[in-house]
Amino acid sequence: MSTFLLTFLVFSPLLGILLIAAISKEDEKNLKRLGILGTIPSLISSLYLYNYYSETNDLSRFAVKIDWITFANLRQFDPNLFAVDYELAIDGFSLIMVILTAVLSTLAAIASIQIKKEWKGYFILLLLLEIGMLGVFTAQNLVLFFIFFEITLIPMFFLIGKWGYLEKERAAYNFLLYNGVGSAILLVVIMILFARIGTTNIEALRHIMTVGGVSLIAPISETMKYGLLLAILAAFGIKLPIFPLHTWMLRVHVQAPPPVVMLHAGVLLKIGAFGLIRFGMGIFPEQFKTIAVFVAVLGVINLLYGAFLALIQNEFKLVMAYSSISHMGIVLIGIGSLNEAGIQGAIFQVVSHGLIAALLFFLIGVMHGRLKTSFIPEISGLAKSMPILSGFLLAGAMASLGLPGMSGFVSEFMAFMGLFKEQPVLAAIGAIGIILTALYLLRAVLSMTFGKTESTAGGASHDINGIEYAPVLVLLSLIIIIGVYPNILSTPLKGSIEAIMLGIGG
Repeated sequence: MSTFLLTFLVFSPLLGILLIAAISKEDEKNLKRLGILGTIPSLISSLYLYNYYSETNDLSRFAVKIDWITFANLRQFDPNLFAVDYELAIDGFSLIMVILTAVLSTLAAIASIQIKKEWKGYFILLLLLEIGMLGVFTAQNLVLFFIFFEITLIPMFFLIGKWGYLEKERAAYNFLLYNGVGSAILLVVIMILFARIGTTNIEALRHIMTVGGVSLIAPISETMKYGLLLAILAAFGIKLPIFPLHTWMLRVHVQAPPPVVMLHAGVLLKIGAFGLIRFGMGIFPEQFKTIAVFVAVLGVINLLYGAFLALIQNEFKLVMAYSSISHMGIVLIGIGSLNEAGIQGAIFQVVSHGLIAALLFFLIGVMHGRLKTSFIPEISGLAKSMPILSGFLLAGAMASLGLPGMSGFVSEFMAFMGLFKEQPVLAAIGAIGIILTALYLLRAVLSMTFGKTESTAGGASHDINGIEYAPVLVLLSLIIIIGVYPNILSTPLKGSIEAIMLGIGG
């Protein structure tokens, strides 16, 4: 049974899809209930895996491998040669990402009570998106990873284009165009590796590319290795996104419905970081060492560019979009430091920003639903008309700017500590972005919560209420727990980070 748990975890949202497909599209109440319930099995499975890992420090028993596709009859030489198997596996890093995905999927489904039309199609696409995201983090070969990666694009395109705001179609096509280019680049990398090495198994690739082995069909020159690494950087850099490949993301953050942005900012952007760490650093460690400073420079550019642009925005969604670009710069800074503190900080930042961004975009959705706007100059006095929402909004801003005792502080501290150890001048320049983060967040939040009260719509009855408390309280609790007790993440990550450091010779 344990070998099929990962398969159940990844594909259990299909149960929800089938049940939703069987009921009337007009049955709003049951469609929303099934949409939420469809995410629960994956959530329970992921928490079980975390509990099992905490007790045994081993997840190898859950790995599954089934013969799937064979491209040549070479099994007498090597049973894995030119074969693509159905392979799922999980380690500490992917476990954390799976839990993040499962938690945010459930909370996004709860937040989707705001959706006003065509609930049947919406929840089917939302659950399909969850399958793709869970599959990305558990796939154990590059072909399966690519398939799940592509699965995430299809529902996102329709979720943005159908249920988004005024310029939703443009945002959807921009999303598809940029991510499609990234997918094409990634596919070329996978094809070259498969043709040259004869396998797409991630562990086998890591071993062969770093140690060497008999499965190497055709030698890969150093020049080709650098070319493949740069292609991986471009493919996942679009997803992260790295400046200047970021413009599509701004439109998605502004035009997509808030529950979808919760998943986009909280999980989908993090696939970029996951890919850079898992494949860039994992498969090409020697080559990655030589471009680490370049990656750190890109991180500082992201951090400062996003912070400066966020400082001058009047649309709160754009403030948060540029904030995401800035915070992804911290991920690059941590990766580029190429030491244990920095890499751990980068992964912490992936999780921390996922939770904080989901919290703030959920609150933006609630606020927009009440006031019909998120344009900062049109909003003021929320502290009087919506005191609870205002309090949570300020708490989210404090977490995002790195208040001690919250997850943002831990991740930023470790990432910068890693970079200060290797590149102190670059780290000092990047630290300016931390100051700017406080400026743009406090400017936006305080101008909306205080100021003139005449422009504020609604009364106390419009404050956050009912089931809307669930996403806020869960996300804020997790942000504080990680900030106060970071070992909840660092313990599962220990083995993964040790493997990365061993690969790069750290």
